[in-house]
Amino acid sequence: MKKIALIVLAAFIGGAVAIGGYKMLEHNTNGLTLAEKQNVLFASNPSKISSTGAIDFVQAAAAVSPAVVHIRTTFKSEGSEGGGSGSPMDMMEEFFGGRGRRTRGAPRAASGSGVILTPDGYIVTNNHVVDNAEKIQVVLSDRRKVEAKVIGRDPNTDLALIKVDATDLPVVKMGNSDNVQVGEWVLAVGFPLDLQTTVTAGIVSAKSRAIGILNRDQQPTEEEYDEYQRTGKAPARTNSAIESYIQTDAAINPGNSGGALVNANGELIGINAAIASQTGTNEGYGFAIPVNLAKKILEDFKKYGSVKRGYVGVTFQELNADAAENLKINDVSGLYVNDVMPNGGGAAAGIKKGDIIKKVEGKEVFASPDLQEKIGRMSPGDKVQLTLSRDGKEQIVNVTLKGDESLNKPKNTVLAKTTGATMGKLGASFAPASAATKAKFGAKNGVVVTAVEPGKAFDNLDIPKGLLVTSINGKPVNSAKDVEAALPTSKNGKTTVAGIGPNGNYTFSFN
Repeated sequence: MKKIALIVLAAFIGGAVAIGGYKMLEHNTNGLTLAEKQNVLFASNPSKISSTGAIDFVQAAAAVSPAVVHIRTTFKSEGSEGGGSGSPMDMMEEFFGGRGRRTRGAPRAASGSGVILTPDGYIVTNNHVVDNAEKIQVVLSDRRKVEAKVIGRDPNTDLALIKVDATDLPVVKMGNSDNVQVGEWVLAVGFPLDLQTTVTAGIVSAKSRAIGILNRDQQPTEEEYDEYQRTGKAPARTNSAIESYIQTDAAINPGNSGGALVNANGELIGINAAIASQTGTNEGYGFAIPVNLAKKILEDFKKYGSVKRGYVGVTFQELNADAAENLKINDVSGLYVNDVMPNGGGAAAGIKKGDIIKKVEGKEVFASPDLQEKIGRMSPGDKVQLTLSRDGKEQIVNVTLKGDESLNKPKNTVLAKTTGATMGKLGASFAPASAATKAKFGAKNGVVVTAVEPGKAFDNLDIPKGLLVTSINGKPVNSAKDVEAALPTSKNGKTTVAGIGPNGNYTFSFN
C-alpha cells in the first residue's frame, strides 16, 4: 500500500514539476528561436488540421468521373475551326492566347465537358460551350452518344443547362462552395484537348476572383449609340456579368470547359470555365464558377428557361488606396456608389451616390465579386441587407431587389448602330471608340470592332473583335454610320481597312 502511495506521490510531483516548467518556459520565450517557440506553444495544443501529404483521391475520382461527360458541338460550315463564336476555345484563346489554327471552309466542330446533375439527364456546362451550336452531342461514360437540347443559357455567368433523353444516369453530388478554403485540395475532371476522361489535382489558390472575361462583350445598345451621337458622351455601362471564380492550380486546359471541380470528398464545388495563359494551355491558373451561384441559375433555367435576376440598382467601383485618393475620401475598402438607378431597389432603400457598401448580409465587402455573387444567387423580390458608410457613420439598409424592368434595360440583341450593308460587306459591327481607347493607340478617331461574322470578310482576314479601325477606303471613321458612308468609295472594286492593334498599324484590302 505504501509503495502505491509513493508511486502516486511521485507521479503527482513529476506532473507538477512538468507543468510548472512548461508555464515558466511559456512566459520566458524571448530567447528562443521561432521553431522553439512554436514547439512550446503547440506542445499541449496539437493542431486540429492534419497533414494531407498522403491524401488519396481514388475514391473521389471514381465517384465523379462516370458523371462527367464529353460534349461535342457543330456549327455552320462557313465558319472557321477553332476561332468563331460558340467554341469552347473562345474563352481560352481569345482572352488568354492566340486564335488557333484555322481551316477555311471546313465544318466547325468543338468540344467541351459537362456534369450530370440528375439521373434523367440534366447536365450543366458553360454557355460558351453550346452558344450558337447547331448540334449538341453528349458522349456518356459508357460510350453512348446522345443528342442534347439547350434548356437555358446565360452569358452573364457563362452557365448553360442542357438535357439528354436518358434515364438512370450517374450523377455528381453538389457541395457547398461557401465552405471551400484556400489551400484545400481539389480535382478537375473533364475532357481536355480531346482526350478521354482526365483527372488532375491541385489546390484552391484563391476565391472570389474577377478576371474581366465576361464583360468584354457588354456592347453599347442602339439607344446608347444614338445618345452618344447626339451628345458625344460615352454611355455608362451597367455591367450584368457576374465573376466570382474559384481559382485553382489543378491543370485545366481547353476542353475542360464545363467540367467538374470537386473537393476531396467528390462533391461538386465549381464548374470549370477559363484559364489564365499566354499559350492557350495550362500555366497554373484555372477558374471555376462556384456551385452555389450555379444552383440558382440552373433552377431558373429549369423553371423559366432563362435567368430571373435581381438588381440592387447601383453602379459602383472598388476602393483601394489609389481610388480613395482620387475620390478624396478616407475609406480604402468597400464599394463606392457612383450612381443610383431612379427606379431600383437601392433608391427605394435610401442608398445615395457617395455611399460606401461595407458589408452584405453582415459579411465584409472588399471587391465586386463579394457583392455580385451574393446578389447573383437571389431573385427579384428577395431582400438583402447592406451595411453602408455615409459621412463616416455606418447604417444598415434592407434592399428589395428588382428585375430588369427597374433598370429600363433595352433589348440586348442590338449590339450597335449598324445596318445590313455593314454586316453584309464586312461581316462586322462597330461601336465608337472611347477616348481612353484612342489615347491608348495614339489615334484621333476610330471605331472598335464589336462582332465578327464567321465566314465573312473580317473573319477571313483574321480581324478579331476589339481592334481599332481608323479609316475605311482612306476616310476617317468615328461611327458605324461613317463606315457605311465610306464603303461605296472603294477604288477598283477594292475595300481598304486601316487601323491600329496591339502589334502596331495594319492595312487590309479585299474585293
